[in-house]
Amino acid sequence: MSATPVPTLAMLPAEAPMAMPVQNLYGNPPGAREVLTSPHGMLVKRLLLLALTAVIGLAASSTVRMELSRDGLSLIEIVLLAFFVPLFCWIAFGFVTSTIGFLKLITGEHPGFTALPSPASSLRHRTAVLMPVYNESVEEVFARVRAMANSIAAAGGAPWIDFFVLSDSNPFHGKREEAAWRELAAEAPIKVYYRRREKNIARKPGNIAEWVKRFGSAYECMLVLDADSMMSGDTIVGMASIMEERPSIGLLQTVPMITNARTLFQRWMQFASEAYGPIASAGLLWWSGSESNFWGHNAIVRTRAFAQSCGLPELPGKPPFGGHILSHDMLESALLRRRGWAVHMVMIGGSYEEFPPTIVDMAIRDRRWMQGNLQHLQLLGASGLHWASRLHLLIGASAYLTSPGWLLLILTMIGQVAAEGTGGFVTLAPPSVLALTLVLLFGPKVMGTIWMLADRDRRRAFGGAGAILRTVPLEIVLGMLLAPITMVTQTKALLGLLLGISAGWNTQSRDARRITVREILPDLREHLLLGAAFAATAWLDPMTALWLSPIIVGLVASPWLISLTSSETLGSRAAAGRFFLVPEPGITETPRFPTPAPLASVEGQAVEA
Repeated sequence: MSATPVPTLAMLPAEAPMAMPVQNLYGNPPGAREVLTSPHGMLVKRLLLLALTAVIGLAASSTVRMELSRDGLSLIEIVLLAFFVPLFCWIAFGFVTSTIGFLKLITGEHPGFTALPSPASSLRHRTAVLMPVYNESVEEVFARVRAMANSIAAAGGAPWIDFFVLSDSNPFHGKREEAAWRELAAEAPIKVYYRRREKNIARKPGNIAEWVKRFGSAYECMLVLDADSMMSGDTIVGMASIMEERPSIGLLQTVPMITNARTLFQRWMQFASEAYGPIASAGLLWWSGSESNFWGHNAIVRTRAFAQSCGLPELPGKPPFGGHILSHDMLESALLRRRGWAVHMVMIGGSYEEFPPTIVDMAIRDRRWMQGNLQHLQLLGASGLHWASRLHLLIGASAYLTSPGWLLLILTMIGQVAAEGTGGFVTLAPPSVLALTLVLLFGPKVMGTIWMLADRDRRRAFGGAGAILRTVPLEIVLGMLLAPITMVTQTKALLGLLLGISAGWNTQSRDARRITVREILPDLREHLLLGAAFAATAWLDPMTALWLSPIIVGLVASPWLISLTSSETLGSRAAAGRFFLVPEPGITETPRFPTPAPLASVEGQAVEA
């Protein structure tokens, strides 16, 4: 009697090549198709956003200029204004965006985070879910793959959706990944494939491009994840159904929420994301329209649109500003829109990602993002880009220039006090400007609090009114302490990039680990020295030192803030004390939409037929 043969698992499907030409960023722009999902009145919305930002910025800067020019403007005062105007307009832009989002949510005009229906019966084309990995925890990666594969099958997507784990890991990790894949693929309810590249060429965009060139023709869409991403099967199937019904959409980006928060820092960031993020996201959706952004993960992309639009060239020169484009996602969305494909963002439930466990890990990730986003400055002149896409690129780059800008502004103001012996801080910030600054900085947090408290179910999801009103003041204090740390850290990172030190591409740490004060002290020399220097201004002018006190406290306390917030134990205690509570994964703001209309959930989010 012969033994029953063991079926052989296919690591990969049959190849279905698709051309992905490298794009010429500065030649004649390619012909563009017509965008059929652009909401009405986008130009008016964007002009209103810019006008309101300009009015607020000019009002404040005019007041400051008049205060400074009572006895004529000195050179140092001109420098002060040169820093003050763009920095104030930056925070005004964020405030206006959040205010618009708040009004949309609180009036019910925008549905907020909604649940997509899952009409698997409407699918007609295949979709691939792609999870690139790079030396990640094998157990955690394949646990996520298993959960998503089961959820996709439960949503009815098994006949149409395949899962690919695309590895750039080293050979040691690769062997463990392959073993984990074999175990999972043998029992998974959908097809799960695995591929490891021998050479990590062009990092994640090179990984995705290699898949497109080998297998892209077999799949209408690809849903791109990160190694720490989680999406529900209903959401994945629902997004695929939207792409079926709206053939002019090239990319649909979700707004992922933070999951698996364990340390105090992660719980704090998770609360801030869920409490204040929705109003900012709703405002961003309001003015982005069909020229939205791509964050590189938790998004579905039309494969042929990506292939014909997003072959990335290398930038001239050496890293950090030349070579491969690190922040490829924002440029890819701009290139999709350049060819006429719509790029939309939607606020839907069932889309999650993990967050760095500590302030240190966030800074490491931030440095890589800084390098990639600053590369975009040389891409602003690329031919054929929509002006809203250029605005996204400029916003992304300038986000990493504000920290050095604030530090230079503070140093210039101290220089003015030292040179002229006057209360420069009081002069630069008359009461009206100070009051406006406080509104711009803390207004979004107040609006987020009102939004959380305004609905009974939402209040309960955040732990009740008492938990919300206890957590928000604590979050504000922690945010004030973190701000100067981030300011100095990002300034150090920028100086490193200007000196030619590339951020590199290392595996991101996702494991919770308590950082001791002694361990972190050597990396905070600049923070502590600058805090001491700011404190010394008390001998120069006590009023200046008083103005600087929140910054001084944040810098001097930085080792202890980093250490304490890295604790998983304190994170658990905070949750037990009903601090930083957030809705459980899967809780949504509105009931599921009735079938068979899968597009209803997107109609209220700036996607129109």
